[in-house]
Amino acid sequence: MKTNIIIAGVGGQGILTIAAVLDTAALSENLFVKQSEVHGMSQRGGAVESHVRISATPIHSDLIPEGKADLIIAVEPMESLRHLPFLKKGGTLITDTQTFENTDHYPDKKALYDTIEKFPHHLMLDATAAAKALGNSKVANMILLGAASVHLPLTEKSLIQAIETMFASKSEKIAALNIEAFYKGKELAQQRV
Repeated sequence: MKTNIIIAGVGGQGILTIAAVLDTAALSENLFVKQSEVHGMSQRGGAVESHVRISATPIHSDLIPEGKADLIIAVEPMESLRHLPFLKKGGTLITDTQTFENTDHYPDKKALYDTIEKFPHHLMLDATAAAKALGNSKVANMILLGAASVHLPLTEKSLIQAIETMFASKSEKIAALNIEAFYKGKELAQQRV
């Protein structure tokens, strides 16, 4: 078993938090994990990406080669397209529909969505709106993680425990909100099937 995941978005959207949850869950299941991350100007809305590789056997590189990603989780739709060269044939793309337009040359939303819809295994959902409905737009990343969970080689139990671990230092309320967001994402993904 080997699963290659790219998480993409812009600074402040919780890309590295998703990666940390995946890492923590994989380690709790005694799997091998390697992670690499690239920070753009994250404080100013720059691109952020993380490569997470999970395997039952040792992993030699933390970078995912082009055409080898099983899954792309994008917290911003344009960032999903920037990373498409990494997606393998038959791979899955999951993205928020909410845009973060940090350039004058941001593409037309309809054209952007039309391009994403050309991929046979994709899921677009308004994770930001769902997060706001839960009371905090910052949990959109956990909604996307929940939506992606069926494509992960990790148990729901280990993912929930990892979320609890990640947010334990904040408060029980914040941990509970992130867990609720995870389940909401899973529910939204199941509604689309």
